[in-house]
Amino acid sequence: MNWIILIIAGLFEVAFAFCLGKVKETVGSISSFWFIGFLTCLFMSMWLLVKATQTLPIGTAYAVWTGIGAVGTVLVGIFVFNEPATFWRLFFITTLIASIVGLKTVS
Repeated sequence: MNWIILIIAGLFEVAFAFCLGKVKETVGSISSFWFIGFLTCLFMSMWLLVKATQTLPIGTAYAVWTGIGAVGTVLVGIFVFNEPATFWRLFFITTLIASIVGLKTVS
């Protein structure tokens, strides 16, 4: 169950990075809306990470949480914010995913 909580925490990390990108793109009250979303997702991500680390090793949990956030944020950048999807970028994202799976396997 705590692995599921950790995965959800990582998804909230991706969501707060997405909201941060939208804050950068917008102005006025719409920007404020995205900033509130950023703070909400940030809180949820941290709270769920704390919950997951109550039974999972902190080193593994933090690395997996960060990895989910990094991979998800890069993918959101490519698909939503039209960032480049170069070979090397995708290669290193793939190695990061393999490392996350490896950490889960040995923990």
